[in-house]
Amino acid sequence: QGAQGRCRRQGMSALVLMAQIAGRRCAMAAEDVRSVIDLGVIAPVPRAPAFIAGITALRSQTLTVIDCRLALGLEAASLYPTDTRAAVVATGGHSYALMVDAIEDIATSLGEPGHIPGGFGAEWQRAATGMIETGIGPALLLDLPPLIAGPLAGARTNRAAA
Repeated sequence: QGAQGRCRRQGMSALVLMAQIAGRRCAMAAEDVRSVIDLGVIAPVPRAPAFIAGITALRSQTLTVIDCRLALGLEAASLYPTDTRAAVVATGGHSYALMVDAIEDIATSLGEPGHIPGGFGAEWQRAATGMIETGIGPALLLDLPPLIAGPLAGARTNRAAA
């Protein structure tokens, strides 16, 4: 199920939105992406976890803005500037704007997702379902619910499994 299942069901022709997060090329299943927007004003949310940058509005709808670097458990400061655009996704009945370093393009996956090679780290293992090959190069296929849940959700899952 999820992004990996959709790419597997659609086989060779699954469309994905290509983005960069902390210098890594990532992909989101295009059917999960409602739109790409220019982020305007982001209002902070008191007492929200650090990975929630705040809220913003899209056509009178409130979107929770997720800083993908922080949601992965990576450092906020980066060599890579954050794009002024965000991918709008919906999961669990809520809409989110995902802040990434760059939104690249729409691409076609060239086969089924494979395993994530070593060296990417636990944060990527938690938030990606596999590695896919596309016409513009390899990418980590993001699993949106664990990404949106943030780094603490991964820590709770790891403690529960131990």
